[in-house]
Amino acid sequence: MRKPGGIFALALLLLLAILGCDRTPPLSPLAPEAVVLAFGDSLTFGTGAPRGQAYPDVLQQLLAHRVVNAGVPGEVSTEGLKRLPTILAEYRPALLILCHGGNDLLRRHDLAGIEANLRAMIELARADGIEVVLLGVPQPGLLVRPPDFYQRIAAEYRLPYDGEILHQLLTDRALKSDTIHPNAEGYRKLAAALHELIENAQGG
Repeated sequence: MRKPGGIFALALLLLLAILGCDRTPPLSPLAPEAVVLAFGDSLTFGTGAPRGQAYPDVLQQLLAHRVVNAGVPGEVSTEGLKRLPTILAEYRPALLILCHGGNDLLRRHDLAGIEANLRAMIELARADGIEVVLLGVPQPGLLVRPPDFYQRIAAEYRLPYDGEILHQLLTDRALKSDTIHPNAEGYRKLAAALHELIENAQGG
């Protein structure tokens, strides 16, 4: 018969294991001179907000680190994958915020292809010692939810991930400039969510 103390210890280990599964994967603290690269399409560029009010601009103020806006409106993930090596070499970021695949989803591109391109982008960053934060981009439709592969990628690569914030923004008319882009207030909320995610991952 198992002793009461042994049962308690086993229960405690099980609880810690469950809690550990919900913890944000860790990020290294950013050095004072570290650069953060926001890479993506129009959601990164800031379409729908005045100049200087895209989420990378707001996040730069919150993080007190340089955040480079490398968003290209209309870009699909195949094009992003081709562009990324040059951008990484130019800015040498410590952290990459990856928000891509929205235009593929709008054009109904093959989901497996989008997933493969995102994985390749993450591999490119990691090969250079760059940590990655992933944003899930909602798929057009009734639910406006990111496809499952975003969560799958985040889990497999142990990436800090937010699959809710863009869903929240794009289902709130007060936070949108059009059907697929936030407005300035929406981008502020996106930046705040990313700031919180990064701070939590750094143990802040």
